[in-house]
Amino acid sequence: MANPTTEWLQAKGWIAFPFQKTVWKAMKQGHSGLLHATTGSGKTLAVWLGALQSLAKTEAPLTVIWVTPMRALSHDTLLALQDAAATLAPSWTLAARTGDTTSGERASQQRRWPTALVTTPESLSLMLSRADAPDVLKRVRLVVVDEWHELLGSKRGVQLQLALARLRRWSPALMTWGLSATLANLEEAADTLAPGAIVVRGARDKKITIDTLLPARIERFAWGGHMGLTMLPAVVGHIDAAASTLVFTNTRSQCERWFQALLDARPDWAGLIALHHGSVDAEARRWVEAAMKAGQLKCVVCTASLDLGVDFLPVEQVLQIGSAKGVARLLQRAGRSGHAPGRRSRVTLVPTHSLEIIEASALRAAVQAGHIEPRRPPAAPLDVLVQHLVTVALGGGFRPDDLLPEVRSAPSYRGLSDEAWAWALAFVRHGGESLRSYPDFQRVVPDDEGVWRVPDPRLARRHRSNIGTIVSDAVMSVQFLTGGRIATVEEGFIARLRTGDVFLLGGRALELVRVEGLTAYVRVAKPDKALLPRWDGGQFPISDTLADAMLQRFDQATQGRYADREMRFVAPLLKLQAQWSALPGSQQLLAEVMTSADGHHLFLYPFAGRVVHLGLASLLSWRAGRDTPATFTMAMNEYGLELLSATEVDWAARLPTLLAPVDVATLRDDVLASLNASELARRRFRQIARIAGLIFQSHPGEARSQRQLQASASLYFDVFRQHDPDNRLLRQAEAELLSAELDVAALGRTLDRMAAQTLNLQRPARPTPLAFPLMVERLRERTSTESLAQRLTRMLAEVEAAAGGGAVPDVDARIAFGQPDDATRPRTRRRRR
Repeated sequence: MANPTTEWLQAKGWIAFPFQKTVWKAMKQGHSGLLHATTGSGKTLAVWLGALQSLAKTEAPLTVIWVTPMRALSHDTLLALQDAAATLAPSWTLAARTGDTTSGERASQQRRWPTALVTTPESLSLMLSRADAPDVLKRVRLVVVDEWHELLGSKRGVQLQLALARLRRWSPALMTWGLSATLANLEEAADTLAPGAIVVRGARDKKITIDTLLPARIERFAWGGHMGLTMLPAVVGHIDAAASTLVFTNTRSQCERWFQALLDARPDWAGLIALHHGSVDAEARRWVEAAMKAGQLKCVVCTASLDLGVDFLPVEQVLQIGSAKGVARLLQRAGRSGHAPGRRSRVTLVPTHSLEIIEASALRAAVQAGHIEPRRPPAAPLDVLVQHLVTVALGGGFRPDDLLPEVRSAPSYRGLSDEAWAWALAFVRHGGESLRSYPDFQRVVPDDEGVWRVPDPRLARRHRSNIGTIVSDAVMSVQFLTGGRIATVEEGFIARLRTGDVFLLGGRALELVRVEGLTAYVRVAKPDKALLPRWDGGQFPISDTLADAMLQRFDQATQGRYADREMRFVAPLLKLQAQWSALPGSQQLLAEVMTSADGHHLFLYPFAGRVVHLGLASLLSWRAGRDTPATFTMAMNEYGLELLSATEVDWAARLPTLLAPVDVATLRDDVLASLNASELARRRFRQIARIAGLIFQSHPGEARSQRQLQASASLYFDVFRQHDPDNRLLRQAEAELLSAELDVAALGRTLDRMAAQTLNLQRPARPTPLAFPLMVERLRERTSTESLAQRLTRMLAEVEAAAGGGAVPDVDARIAFGQPDDATRPRTRRRRR
């Protein structure tokens, strides 16, 4: 007897892969699992056809819930599922339920639930808050989590863990399957999704071509921080030669600039190229996706908004402007081309400066070696737990003794202490000791039978309007004390400043006077004040995996081995670096000490990424200044950092002590002391307070601004610090600050790694190829564009002459053609100790 699935595949001209058959067999046996396979290799079909084979005879409402990380992907996912279901399960109904679903559609679904529902973690939690949730959701037989790698390491993933634990309570035989393309820690990822889940690895013969669009010549003294638009003619040629192209950029500003530059270069492409990023209207994004699928567009310039899910079969190639900064991100983007089993994916890297050419070589080596970054789930975030308790209280209520084992069955809460559980219960019951007197915080109370419920319909509506763990980033207004508004900047930048710090914005040196809510009040700074230039936060940091691969490339170059065309292309740069100083490496920590007209320089190259380098530079300057007061100007990029001082420092004697690893508690205290940690924690607390239900993004029919949210969060922050200093949400804010924003764990690993390396301190006579970009960024902040161009021209002429000649790039054209970009620009700051 013919198998309907086989017949359907044959009608499509397809045959089942072995890994797909493995999934089908496991699902028939009722197993949960994680399917890990390259993008476009048939993961969706593997699990969906397995569901249709195993559950097609089950026609109960809500048999399958399909979770997608982005509501924008729900429509595309629904279309993909409907194709097979129409033939193999014609009686099944399919629908989507996300934040974009209209009230009419929701009402229709509730009258008759579909057999399979595509939704998001937030909408699934909202369904759990329904009074009839136990009756509606107990019939679910299968939950599929698409793009699990995108959720695993976030609070959204923790929210989903708790939702799955709830569903398993009602349906103990529930199957859970995750789909992933880019993960290293597969066993941990599978266990986090469903304890005891099996891991199925997909086909490994997916062909991925990774090449690099090299410039016409090597710049031995490269300076980053521009859009890469000097590569525009070559990119235009590449796009022209292909039928369809996705051009990935790392920031929205870079995306906008490249889109406009392509149109300027090729006006005849008007209507054939499009723009796609998170700030583009949702309807416009859907039009772009549909047009790309239909083969109507030649090129789409995009950001991470197209990293996931959407099936662009016609895409012939992917271009990545600048470094992807991580192996997993590169693989995800490469998979947007050739997005079908058996098709080759192709990604071409477009470096924006010479050092990114080394990154390109290292990325390909890491891909070939199968090295991908792991993603770790957060450990027991109490704000997510508090929100879940209110959700469960709305969805039928709970008894604490019954709910605790369920919560601890979610892997992130396996280590939840009895004390933390008791605190969470007290918090939802009356807001803790400091908020006990306020009725709005008596959200959940036990009834006469000991079942905890939400007694107030007003609080119930408010909670349902704010379910979720996604918190939006805020920007702050910068204005003079006299009232004149200057600009807006990232909140994280202002949060790191102390009163009296000076920074450059809009070409003016401004001194911070005070911060109120989301407004920073400033005045014009005196000429002799130390400068802390503009913060460029929120961009992709280089991953540990990529950094290790780069250091291996330097090791090979030290041995005279240049393994590929990229490394052979940058050989003149590396040979000059070795001649004037030395090359960094996996076993050697390179430090350079130099004196110039600007002062005394220390250049250090840990290759740990800009976030770690920020913490390391702040830590070094703070430790160095404890004994001898000094003023340090700091600059950092992905590869290293610079400390510049007016007085000479004996770095050869002091570095081993300053870089010595310490215990976790001491490192934590040192980092908190070296930065404006109190204000940073206050800003982090706003996000936690929103998730925990202390403040609300919106009330039914009313949205609140970031300014209102920050004012409310600050009030609670101050109340807790004064009257409840051991409040666990305060402690969580500090812990998240250390782990997420400052990445103290990575800083600790970096200090340990540097301690195991041999310190190679060099004293070059002039800026080396690795030091030059750091110096340029410091100069950029302190001079006008014209002055910078003049000085850069002189500097380049001097170092090129010392290096034996070479053409000096057109600095004026490069500054004008490629303005500084947040994605690649090192940060510089100056602080008096």
